[in-house]
This record gives sequence, structure tokens and C-alpha cells, in this order.
Amino acid sequence: MTKLKYYKYFYPQLYGKLNSTNIVLPTYNSSIYVNMPSKTIYRYFMYFAFFTANAQPQDIEAIHKQEQVLIGGILQTIDIKGSDINNPILLFLHGGPGTSLIPVSESFTQNLQKHFLVVQWDQRQTGSTLIANVSPEPLTTALLQSDAHEMVSYLLKNFNKPKLYLASHSWGSILGFDIASKNPEQLYAYICISGLIDQDKNARLTIDMLNNWAKENANAEAQEELSHVKVPYKTPDDLFYAQKWLFIHNGVEFAKEDNFKPTYYRWLDVWFPTWLASVQNNRFNQQQEFHCPIYFFEGNGDQQQSHYIVEDYYNWIKAPKKDFFWFTNSGHTIFNTEPDKIQSTLIERILPETN
Repeated sequence: MTKLKYYKYFYPQLYGKLNSTNIVLPTYNSSIYVNMPSKTIYRYFMYFAFFTANAQPQDIEAIHKQEQVLIGGILQTIDIKGSDINNPILLFLHGGPGTSLIPVSESFTQNLQKHFLVVQWDQRQTGSTLIANVSPEPLTTALLQSDAHEMVSYLLKNFNKPKLYLASHSWGSILGFDIASKNPEQLYAYICISGLIDQDKNARLTIDMLNNWAKENANAEAQEELSHVKVPYKTPDDLFYAQKWLFIHNGVEFAKEDNFKPTYYRWLDVWFPTWLASVQNNRFNQQQEFHCPIYFFEGNGDQQQSHYIVEDYYNWIKAPKKDFFWFTNSGHTIFNTEPDKIQSTLIERILPETN
């Protein structure tokens, strides 16, 4: 007779509670009751009933909140969602720089929230953080990296966790690799999504591809504007025209609209100096060995050769664990095109082997 069946037949009042909680039942051995007085048996079960009636499984507390915390001397916004506060933290570092993921994050984190405390963070001069306060200091790569280190430490302390999972998209890898390099003991794993590895080589491959495409399609406007782009990029115009025609090539309709240029130049006015300085360092010229697991998510659905720079880097680095995942229906913004695969890969592949 199983433990639950025993209580069902011999102590029916408790069965419902026992069957719905995570209580560990004492092993039933009928031989211990053979010579036991009936009053003793009764007292034993009353004693057991008193404590099990008040026993509870481990507390499960969901969390869904947005708050501002003091990081780098200013208020910075974090959005936290998870079905169980006991789950590990997964912090996303958005790209851009200056491009918040909070407005679109629900579309690629619904399932993740069942297994992680998912944290989205609007970095300084971005989204809700910008609304709360303008950065009093000039924007530099070092300042943003310092903020990222401070944010990781804050989350670990606030939630009493030994480590967390760190994911970055695009330019966010500038911050992500810095943390993985300097504080690997804080990470269960680092997940690099569409990372920046060698921007100059990436630019050369992209411009060559766009020039060939423009020529094959007899697109005179594209040929004219691309002819002024210098590689490596040095001016806002270089980056703008490269990005404009890459977007059009990839079917982004917004890039054809009249307000695309003024919108993009507002971003350039704020972020171009920081972006340019941050991409000068080719990652192949930096450390090769890491001391935390590292995973790469890369889309190659747009057939651009620049994606294979990331694969070359994956093959070059050394880490305790590493893996590479192609997203064949995606380009740069994987979370827009294959959100389910991002989540299933994190939950089914990465989480079990790192936690």
C-alpha cells in the first residue's frame, strides 16, 4: 500500500491536504503498530495531524513590477517579471545604444517568466530612465559598463542570489562581454544575441553586399548614396546611409518613410560618439579565455556573410561551456522573428546544464 493510500483509508480527514501539498510522509510499516496500544496509535496520528495540517510547501511568490533604482548616481528603470521569486534572474542588456526592450519584451519572455525572474533594464539616457532623469555625465562606454556592473551587483544583493543569467542584444554585448570578462563568478552563463565582434569587418562585408545588390537591381539612388560611405565608419552619414539601405534591403518599410532620416539623426546626435568609440575594439584582439559559460544566438536568414564573424569568434574563444545556435528564419533582431525558439533554447538547453 502506498503512503497516500494508507492515509486515504486510515485517516481520511488528512488525505485531501496530504494529496495537495509537497509534504514528505512518514514511511508506513504495519509491524510497528502490531503491539502498540490503540491510545498510542491515536495520539501518534493526532500529533501528526496537528503538524501536517499547518505544514506548507515552499513559498511561491510571483513578481511583476517596474521600479527605479539608484545606479551610477541616477534613477534607472528596471522591469521585473516572474512566476516564482525563487527562480534565477535573467537580465537583458538592450542594444542601440539607447534602444529600450521594455515595450516589446512580453513577446519574447512569456515562457521565460515561468523559469526565470526576467529583468529588463532601461540604461541611462534610454526610455523610462531618460524620462526620470537626464544623465548628468557625458555618455561614454566606460560609464555604461560601470552602470551594468552595478546593476548586476544590485540585483544579486536585492534578491539574495549567488549568480544570474545575463543576455545581451547587439550593442548590449559591449556591456555583456565586459561583465563576463571581469566578473564571471557572478554569472551562471552569458548569452550573446547578435553580438558585435569585429565592426570594421562587419561594415566591409555589409557595404560590399549592398553595393552588389544595388547594382543588380539598378537602384541608382542606393548606388549614389552608398558611394559616399567610407569604411570603417567615421561620420554619422556613413552609419546612416549604411543602415538605411540595409534596412531597405531587409524589407523594413519604415526606412523608406520621410521621417526615418530625422528620427535616425536624433539618435545619432545623442549616441554616435559613444557608439563609434565602443566599436573600435575588435574582440579578436581581446581576451580569448572566459571563466563562465557563453552561448551565442545568431540569425542567418538574411544570408549576410557578416553573421559568420560571430561563428568564427565562437570557435576561437575558450570557456568552461559554450555553444552556438543558428536562427535560420532571422536576421539581426531574432527576438522579433523567432521569439519561441529563443525561449525554448534558454529553457530546454541552457538552463539545465548551467544551474
